[in-house]
Amino acid sequence: MSTLPQAEPSTPRGDRKPPRPINGTDLVPAPPTPMLMIQMAVQQNADLDKLAKLMDLQERWEKNEAHKAFVQALADFKANPPQLEKNKQVDFQGRSGGRVNYKYATLDYVAKVLGQELSKHGLSFRWQTAQEQGKVRVTCFLQHAMGHGESVTLEGPADDTGNKNAIQQIGSTVTYLQRYTLLAATGMATAEQDNDGATITNGDVMEQVEWIKNARNMEELKRLFTNAYKEAAAAKNKGAMALYLDAKNKRKAELQ
Repeated sequence: MSTLPQAEPSTPRGDRKPPRPINGTDLVPAPPTPMLMIQMAVQQNADLDKLAKLMDLQERWEKNEAHKAFVQALADFKANPPQLEKNKQVDFQGRSGGRVNYKYATLDYVAKVLGQELSKHGLSFRWQTAQEQGKVRVTCFLQHAMGHGESVTLEGPADDTGNKNAIQQIGSTVTYLQRYTLLAATGMATAEQDNDGATITNGDVMEQVEWIKNARNMEELKRLFTNAYKEAAAAKNKGAMALYLDAKNKRKAELQ
């Protein structure tokens, strides 16, 4: 006569053994999130004061998580940053005798390349402009999808050199500040070193050339050229020096 298998005797609740460790490591329960604590408090009919404190805790927790996500995303972006090539070229024979061959990265190109790469990490940027006391202010906001963001602000006077009208003066300054706030917010820079290894921003060079070419009189022409040429000489940027000299000679001939 066969016998039925005997069931193992049950272990009293107080004598139950803890779950076995996995790979030799004891199981450690994850700490409850503030949202879980709120749900538990609601189920236990907690008073409004306790719920309010838990809501404040949840808000701080979310901000902290968003900040950590922002920092991690920016670190991932900088670990393999895009190469900002100089996409526009100036190439002509200068009146000084040398060949002027210059390349620089335009704002629209920089914004497009950075925007595409930042979006891969949940990051985006936008600008905000304002005018106050005769100055133009541009702020670049860099923000993560979880909500945390940081900003960089620069300001400067409207560019009243040359024959620009009032709107063009503002637009020139806005473009200038947008480029630099975006690069500063992302910690990026364009590859802008000349053959001598001295650093000078090609976007600045092209703007200085534009100002020199549109000088309103000889006095302004002399001032703009002198300041720009000294800066290029200090940086040992021969290409910029030749570019300034050529622009000055052309504008001088037009004003005489």
